[in-house]
Amino acid sequence: MPLPKSTCTAEDYWALPEGVRAELIDGQLWDLASPSRMHQEIVYEVGRKVGDHIASQGGSCKVYPAPFAVNLFADDSTFVEPDLSVICDRSKLSDRGCEGAPDLVMEVVSPSNPGMDYVSKLNLYHEAGVREYWICDPQRGQVLCYDFDSERLLTTYDFSEPVSSVTLPGLQIDFGRILQDM
Repeated sequence: MPLPKSTCTAEDYWALPEGVRAELIDGQLWDLASPSRMHQEIVYEVGRKVGDHIASQGGSCKVYPAPFAVNLFADDSTFVEPDLSVICDRSKLSDRGCEGAPDLVMEVVSPSNPGMDYVSKLNLYHEAGVREYWICDPQRGQVLCYDFDSERLLTTYDFSEPVSSVTLPGLQIDFGRILQDM
């Protein structure tokens, strides 16, 4: 839900009170609700598995769970806080967060506002140059993986099958096992 104010800027975003989380999209500050335990479990486990995979491959990509500010177009117009961001170009990292599009982004769908992840952020991430976008939907038991660099734009996985990454070759995440272990 947007926070009240007609047109907001990066200054408004950075001036939010301590503990208040929001995203700046199209001049609007969008309030971020506290995530559920299931949501946090998914983000933690996927982040841990992605980080372990990168380390095992000797990779230099960095993994950041929310809250982590992503200045999506590197121009202070749009700040998002993806549930999980993987940044392989370390020159994009600053003390503020990420200045530009991450390589891989994962969002866990919020039942209160699924359109944000399925439509708004899908379009934003594609336009900004995110290479790979995962939409994890626990209610539907599926993960939609968008590969914006490929002819094969979308792959849909059920939680019963491991999800593979194109950005991080060899990475496979078993979402069914993550939920089973809760």
